[in-house]
Amino acid sequence: MTDLLSRTHAMALDAADPLRPLRSEFLIPKHKHNEQIYFCGNSLGLQPRGARAHVLQVLDKWSHEAVEGHFTGQAQWMTYHEQVREPLARVVGAQPSEVVAMNSLTANLHLMMVSFYRPTNERAAIIIEAGAFPSDRHAVESQIRFHGFDPATQLIEVQPDQADGTLSMGAIERAIGEHGSRAALVLWPGIQYRTGQSFELKKIARLAHAQGAVAGFDLAHAVGNVPIELHDSQADFAVWCHYKYMNSGPGAVAGCFVHERHARTSRPRFAGWWGHEKETRFQMGPQFVPTPGADGWQLSNPPILALAPLLASLEVFDKAGGMAAIRTKSEKITGFLEALIRARVPETLEIVTPSEPARRGSQLSLRVAGGRERGRELFEYLSSVGTIGDWREPDVIRISPAPLYNKFMDVYRFVEEVESWRGV
Repeated sequence: MTDLLSRTHAMALDAADPLRPLRSEFLIPKHKHNEQIYFCGNSLGLQPRGARAHVLQVLDKWSHEAVEGHFTGQAQWMTYHEQVREPLARVVGAQPSEVVAMNSLTANLHLMMVSFYRPTNERAAIIIEAGAFPSDRHAVESQIRFHGFDPATQLIEVQPDQADGTLSMGAIERAIGEHGSRAALVLWPGIQYRTGQSFELKKIARLAHAQGAVAGFDLAHAVGNVPIELHDSQADFAVWCHYKYMNSGPGAVAGCFVHERHARTSRPRFAGWWGHEKETRFQMGPQFVPTPGADGWQLSNPPILALAPLLASLEVFDKAGGMAAIRTKSEKITGFLEALIRARVPETLEIVTPSEPARRGSQLSLRVAGGRERGRELFEYLSSVGTIGDWREPDVIRISPAPLYNKFMDVYRFVEEVESWRGV
């Protein structure tokens, strides 16, 4: 083992880490008397310390001001959702008017498909990746059926073409080229949840548009994880959640992007009063006049208590210096994890996630030698010693070192625990 894979080197990397102070911005759960080694930010991010203060501010305002809280002070509820607009736009590479925090991820996906999936007899198909997250597959299948078409012919699933179960850009291009003439929508993930593979959104959007299809993205595992340039990608829409790398709490309010070229679209939508232009919203007229931009897809007034933790998390992202700084550490810490696994436990763990940094985020998906039963044994052992990843059927352990709060020593200790289990 070289010095670059040693405990001493891990400690040196932590000492030199410019994001190291941000770990103290989060509450780390305990295992017995020590902090957990927490690698589950791709499922539920840790709680920012500032979240409690923001939530209490809302509760205190409610208790003291009741309905007047909508109209008083900097944190007034009438414009509360606007406080997250600019920092959220910075995270996803969008213009502020193109993003809105609202609803939940799959609800937003359905709302977007109401507007952007407009099938005809000649063009009714939706192209997705095989093994898509179940909620996405349920949503697109139900939309196809809702419009009177058959998912057996109109749901096109692009199969992995590489030995590790990932997809080459060539396979995506071939599928869109073959089926694009009958596709109404290409719906693709920013990062595939099971394999951890990252995709080139700009290329996929360009391929979809060249065939006359709409390009939409589910960025649940990408937002706050990898740099995203949604505006420049020319995507028509995108949806995501905020409870993973965005650290905004279980079931957190979700996010939505609509490109500015659709800001004043005549596309049909499901309308609600908070999507009505705010200048005339309280005139209570019967005619719906949509607010230009993503705000125009809102339905009801924003959930203030749910937005408060998101506001706290976005403050930490700004302290980090934005996604470029976060990505720099992400590549280093994920690369360190990969190097340790390949050097010390290659006969135990197979890495499914692509090795190239450009094709992954802060996640390595791991298969354990010996099959599913042995995989579950390792997963349960890790949990018993306070090393927290997550399990995805049929046989994958996901380990995700989040740059905002994970240390290089966390990664080193993970590999030590795998070695300890193997030696039992």
